Amino acid sequence: MSVDFFEPGRRAWASEAINWGIWSIPESELGALGPLEWFRGKDTIELGCGTGYVSAWLARLGARPVGIDLTPAQLDANRQFQDEFDLHYPLIEGSADHVPCPDGSFDFAISEYGASIWCDAYSWIPEAARLLKPGGVLVFLRNSPVNTICMPNQGKSGTTLLRSWFGMNRVEWSPDEPVEYHLPTGKMIEVLRGSGFEIEALIEIQAPEGASDTRFDYVSAEWSRQWPSEEIWRARKK
Repeated sequence: MSVDFFEPGRRAWASEAINWGIWSIPESELGALGPLEWFRGKDTIELGCGTGYVSAWLARLGARPVGIDLTPAQLDANRQFQDEFDLHYPLIEGSADHVPCPDGSFDFAISEYGASIWCDAYSWIPEAARLLKPGGVLVFLRNSPVNTICMPNQGKSGTTLLRSWFGMNRVEWSPDEPVEYHLPTGKMIEVLRGSGFEIEALIEIQAPEGASDTRFDYVSAEWSRQWPSEEIWRARKK
């Protein structure tokens, strides 16, 4: 795990506020999770949990979270934060598109820049559907596809279209960077519906007024005031 993510992970664990994305938009403004009281007593899984602060959110809401991640260093940091903040939940080392849990194990699944960009949607979304009970909810945060097609291999997103919308999925930024997966909107709708989900919300995130650029150097606040740099999907299993 890059040390760049360790201290931000600790800060996120230390705060009881639920904030979304690189602009830290409060859940109270976006309503991405729905009624928070719903989570009490629910079984949840975080797909690509990293340092685990999202599952910490859910635990503080009264849920019973489980986290899965492929990277041992991320899981080590997660365990360290669980001990530091005295908030514990089970962790699984593995890929979010092959979760070693029975069908219908969970009421809620979430991915905040985990499986949502590091796994192919054609594999991880059907897996999320398998893991959820009927009526279970999936929420995930990812880069917007508009941002992706305007993003150079190095530097910030601009106003020039740099890759094709049609056929976009596997994105290789450079030989030194891991592969990411970014489906355009129509194809994401197809995958969700084909996996048995009903789409409840697509929230396009705008940088707040007066925002300054963040430590994430791929998009500016000015750009993100005009176009969505991130988006949150919420879908329910039929």
